[in-house]
Amino acid sequence: MKEFIIRRYRSDQSATSGRQTVLRIDDEGKVLFADHQAEAVLGYESSELEGQPVHRILASRQDDPFAPANRHRIERGQNVLVTFRHKEGFFYTACLSLRLDVRDSDKAASATIALCDSSSRDSRLLRAAESSAGFGIWELDTRTNEMTWTEGMFQLLELRPGAEITPEQALFYCQTGQARVRAMFRRCLRTGDAFSLNLDIVTSQQNHRRVTLSCRALKQGGRITGLGGTLVDRTADMKLDRARQHANTMLAAVTSATSDLVVAVDLSFNLLHFNDAWARQFAETFGGRPEAGDNLSDLLQEFPNERRLMERLWHRAFERDNFVVEMPMAQQSRQLPVHEFHYQRLTNDQGEITGAVHVARRIEPRLNHASSEEYRIRHDPVTGLMNRKAFIARVLRTLEQKTHRESCDSLLYLDLDEFERFNDLAGSGTCDRYLRELAGNLGVRVRQRDALARLAGDTFALLIENCPEARARKIAQETLDLIGDFVFDWQGHSLQTTASGGLLILDNDVPADPEQLLVQAADLCHTAKTSGRNRVHAASAIANQTDDSVASKRVEQIRDALDKQSLILEYQAMRPVASPTWGDHIEILCRIPTTSDDETTLLPDDFLPIAERFDLAKRLDRQVIRQTLEWLGNQPLLEPRLKYCGFNLSLATVLDDTFADFMADALNQSPFAPDCFCLEIREAHATQYPDDVAVLCDALHRAGFRVALDGAGASVESYSLAARLPVDIIKLDRRMVQQLEEDPVQQVMLEALHRIAEAAGKVTVATFIESDDALRKVRTLGIHYGQGYRLCRPEPLDELTPAAVDLATGRIGG
Repeated sequence: MKEFIIRRYRSDQSATSGRQTVLRIDDEGKVLFADHQAEAVLGYESSELEGQPVHRILASRQDDPFAPANRHRIERGQNVLVTFRHKEGFFYTACLSLRLDVRDSDKAASATIALCDSSSRDSRLLRAAESSAGFGIWELDTRTNEMTWTEGMFQLLELRPGAEITPEQALFYCQTGQARVRAMFRRCLRTGDAFSLNLDIVTSQQNHRRVTLSCRALKQGGRITGLGGTLVDRTADMKLDRARQHANTMLAAVTSATSDLVVAVDLSFNLLHFNDAWARQFAETFGGRPEAGDNLSDLLQEFPNERRLMERLWHRAFERDNFVVEMPMAQQSRQLPVHEFHYQRLTNDQGEITGAVHVARRIEPRLNHASSEEYRIRHDPVTGLMNRKAFIARVLRTLEQKTHRESCDSLLYLDLDEFERFNDLAGSGTCDRYLRELAGNLGVRVRQRDALARLAGDTFALLIENCPEARARKIAQETLDLIGDFVFDWQGHSLQTTASGGLLILDNDVPADPEQLLVQAADLCHTAKTSGRNRVHAASAIANQTDDSVASKRVEQIRDALDKQSLILEYQAMRPVASPTWGDHIEILCRIPTTSDDETTLLPDDFLPIAERFDLAKRLDRQVIRQTLEWLGNQPLLEPRLKYCGFNLSLATVLDDTFADFMADALNQSPFAPDCFCLEIREAHATQYPDDVAVLCDALHRAGFRVALDGAGASVESYSLAARLPVDIIKLDRRMVQQLEEDPVQQVMLEALHRIAEAAGKVTVATFIESDDALRKVRTLGIHYGQGYRLCRPEPLDELTPAAVDLATGRIGG
């Protein structure tokens, strides 16, 4: 329950003057109480408001004090300006502040823990504990030489509870160690030293059990008056030890019977098991025969390159169920035999990873087969990776099978940064060794379904098949991190460099020519290199790629407009279609000016693909926001009128962790409240990056901004996104509205999406309303706002300037 103070607002009055009323609203948005001033401020008597939803007196849903933007500001102790609807039907502005915030669920429960009095403990609890945990308690009184047992002791020996038995008879159940038990009892009586002893016993039913006997002295007045202790069942541990010994015997026999190299390690690379074949090969390659329990990293301390490769392979084995890689046991010599390494992850009964094992088999006979000629034709002689010809064939085959993919494919083009200095320093032979070892490391990180190739010199390409775009971006970044971390030791020098990458997303309509795809990916890589190196630039493939000269011209035009801050801004208004709402609701549109007389301004379809391809989209978004805020700063009369100002965000901005901070800083000196501004995120981006979008929405909400989901209804995930994604506004996809009046199925889908959004407390906007029929249908379905040429065409932003009015006090507006 929240108690609000509502004060009529006028700009010429102080914050404490004017009429005010107190309104108490529960967490469901229902008015519980209104004081006697309600009629003077709101036009309603107290009895008329109590029990009514608060929306009855609000101008629109965005004025709801429980909306995210308003709620955050109110909870921080700030005043909020909202628009109310008077009982007489006119609208006015009022200042809303929080007076009291109480929740019944805020009362915390309390509890205490105290020591239980053993004398008052229910004996049934002890019996239940002994039965479930498998233990018994015994006590010997040395003064009377009487021993007492709990029921657990009788159960462990499989005796009837209370059966008559002497301590000497109890010792007969011990298979071994009777003399030791007697000696330990005597020492405890003499010295008071406690002891614990593992014993193997045979019960009265001739069952074998392992138990732990514990004993301690019981003292009274400083004298030992008795002994007491427990007998704990360890039979399960005994069976586990025997099973482990049997498994180790079987494992040693199986691994010794094969010539394959078998070795298992734990998560710290300690050797758990290996066969003689692996030990001999290891000793031949690195010198020194390993022992069980040795640490593999320590054994390879003098071979840093091999150690790093080995650690990456085992780490990959810990992360994946299994994988296969072909290579020599060590990369230091091409004379070593090539093995096919099969890695398998090890887990326990709880599914926890405990280590990994690999089995390696020599494959020279297969490599020396007659087909090796074809292998040499299709593979790079230095690295053993695919060459350009084989990679082009692989990409072509992937494009032909694309209709059967569940997800999109991607093409990563890699170019090592400043690799030519390696040639100057170490020569071509050392560079070949560097590339060979780097290729081995890259091959370890490549998924089995993907294809890695060396195209030429220091350029590589990776085809990432059937992988969501978000995961493909992570793979690309992980690949760059791997290259940056790789160090090649040469004559006391550490050869290390970074790489630039171009990630081409093959999502929908892509060129059928693999060479054209490589050109586009190479362009992206070049953009990443010119932007500072050691980064990945990503974009979707363009089916009809713009001519290089035209693309270069577009890039220059975009950069010139950004440098000069000369973007052409327009706005398109949103109109209420279901109920009257006061204020301006606009969406900012951007155009790029041109320098030639024979060319008009560039529309988004002309420059956005180029901006995304050449990493200019994020900069473009920020410049649009800066210019808009600068223009609004010169329009003080718009401050009470502007209710919504929307900006479209590119994918690069959505994935930018610093964007929310940029918005807060940009609005720091603005007279406009943050909740006037709404950042619009495309549904396609929210579907591909749900976690990133949710984080961005929370950050923007904390700063007071609103968020819209643009293009909702374009996919089957729209309904779940509209319900669970933390956005304030749902903008419907154009395809849902364009054929609305002719397609009854589309009407049902749009109505369902609207109802879901409304139930979640979100506002809906229908876009591309271009006819009277579409407007009538949208109004019938109850959509809150509409946008399109039928309602308002895009206009220059300067046209939004309030009209000039001459007053006796002077001229305002204009």
